[in-house]
Amino acid sequence: MPRSLPPSGGIGLKSVHYSNVLDDDAPAKRPSWVEVHPQNYFGDGGPAHRWLTAVAEVYPLSFHSVGLSLGSAGGLNGDDLEKLAALCDRYQPAMVSDHLSWSGNAHDRYPDLLPIPYTQEALDHFAGEIGKVQDRLQRPILIENPSRYLSYRDDTMSETDFIHALCRRAGCGLLFDINNVEVTATNVGLDMHAYIDAIDPAIVGEIHLAGHATESHDSGPLLIDDHGSIVSDVTWDLYRRFITRAGPIATLIEWDTDIPAYDVLMAEVTKAEAILAAPVPEAVRHALAR
Repeated sequence: MPRSLPPSGGIGLKSVHYSNVLDDDAPAKRPSWVEVHPQNYFGDGGPAHRWLTAVAEVYPLSFHSVGLSLGSAGGLNGDDLEKLAALCDRYQPAMVSDHLSWSGNAHDRYPDLLPIPYTQEALDHFAGEIGKVQDRLQRPILIENPSRYLSYRDDTMSETDFIHALCRRAGCGLLFDINNVEVTATNVGLDMHAYIDAIDPAIVGEIHLAGHATESHDSGPLLIDDHGSIVSDVTWDLYRRFITRAGPIATLIEWDTDIPAYDVLMAEVTKAEAILAAPVPEAVRHALAR
């Protein structure tokens, strides 16, 4: 998968941090790139676009969509796709992504990213919907692995097998959310190390790191993917495990609720960049060069 973002640390940009990333006199550390949810900029004008225009003059942009609903049986959200296409024409983001999920049907839209079954029928449908998006945007996109709270009895393949088949079939790449690996593995009983090791680095165009909440139940912990805290130690270890094998890849700190002070956010970026900058073992270097 072509990687058009810098292989370093970025942040999910929120309005409270606009001035931090644009103030030339501020001594604070800066991200190498920023990501936004394009749905927040679907209006035609206003302060949000003035800020984003200024940001786009300084930083590479990634658009992380939450509204295409690619897994919906009735087809993707065409209105969102047209608005996304207009934004891409306007801002020329380095990367565009959405989720391996569905969030609506012909009658209703849901404020969540709901899981799809891992079947051949679902693969055929999802690959076709990605094709429509890529044809409209005239670019390959990334699809993010989900955070899941259940599995379907009808699943006929593993999540990692489904993802690889989808990338081959649709010509898309993977936005590899490593927090989601911890969340999903804990909630549905997967081996998170085996999951990390199963992902081919060649399909990964971007990585997400985020925090989660934990609920205690009689049956065990339930992890909630709320993006509202620092990255967990387990997720850091999984990230280090993957980067040691894959080499540096653009990595985003994703923090969408209980937004922290800018220096707290950038401290997480610093941790990620230390892992990205760590020496790669010689055997891994040889494998990457092949």
